Amino acid sequence: MSGSTRGAGWLPYALAAVLAVVLVTVTLTRSQPSEAAAEALGGKQLKIMAPADPGGGWDGTAREMQGALQDLIGRSEVYNVGGGGGTIGLSQFEQLRGQPNQLMVMGLVMVGAIAANNSAVTLADVTPIAELTTEPQLIVVPADSEIRNLDDFIAAMKKDITKVSWAGGSAGGAEQILAGLIAQQLDLDPADINYIAHAGGGEAIATLLSGSATAGVSSVSEFLPLIESGKVRPIAVSSTEPVEALPDTPTLQSGGVDVVLSNWRGVVAPPGITDRERQALVDLVDKMSRTQAWEESLQREGWESRVLLGDDFSEFLDSEVARVNKVIDDLGIGQGGS
Repeated sequence: MSGSTRGAGWLPYALAAVLAVVLVTVTLTRSQPSEAAAEALGGKQLKIMAPADPGGGWDGTAREMQGALQDLIGRSEVYNVGGGGGTIGLSQFEQLRGQPNQLMVMGLVMVGAIAANNSAVTLADVTPIAELTTEPQLIVVPADSEIRNLDDFIAAMKKDITKVSWAGGSAGGAEQILAGLIAQQLDLDPADINYIAHAGGGEAIATLLSGSATAGVSSVSEFLPLIESGKVRPIAVSSTEPVEALPDTPTLQSGGVDVVLSNWRGVVAPPGITDRERQALVDLVDKMSRTQAWEESLQREGWESRVLLGDDFSEFLDSEVARVNKVIDDLGIGQGGS
């Protein structure tokens, strides 16, 4: 009996020892990158540039990546370089030649801004790694606006397009392209669009909420918190079907405006890294895109997953640059301003 009692008394200590080993193992796994990840980063901590001010889609993407990469590489750093639709950040990023521990979030907005701003640095000067997400554009109005729906908005544009002001991102971005395409579909002159450009999503939202703009346009995820809080009202989305997060918001097409436009986001590395370093980064981002943490990010932010890796992303980028350059030229918004 005494031997049995003594054996049972040892059990809590044995369990504690096992748990301690497990906890130490988990801690070490989370804090130390794998061999492949360490090779991808050149033995350094990963840094992710969001080439926009805090509060926008690129900033959100960078920070969600940071969280999803935690278990793969440990700590990483996110930093912001705003302005010019990402072209200021792009020009700084290009100077990080040969540094495989650097990534920059980018997307359709940057493609348009490069053309609109006649940027000396282009996407030919960086190393494509992966496309990660795609997301339609959403048009919203302040909650107290007299514009109640898409029909009201179209009527206001047709009455006097210059009096309908749009708050959105930088010149030449997805938001301004969408506004111009809508004008074209309504047989209005896109050059008459009253578009108020901003360096980041946070600034555009401030303009909208201050009453200085008729409508706001951005990705769905940027407006969801404002919709949920009742500060803005969604009137149309630029997808082919209603989005899951806003099932009652009509598409432009269903409202008689035949325009479809999706924003997408991806990541690039600096120029001058080796093929082996690029492949290691591609593999790392691919692995991140399949983590539970990233899946939770997609659901939380309302993003749609669309992963293109390496050369496939490079080919997609080439086609997007050609398409967007033509749109901007057709709309007459390539003015070379910032």
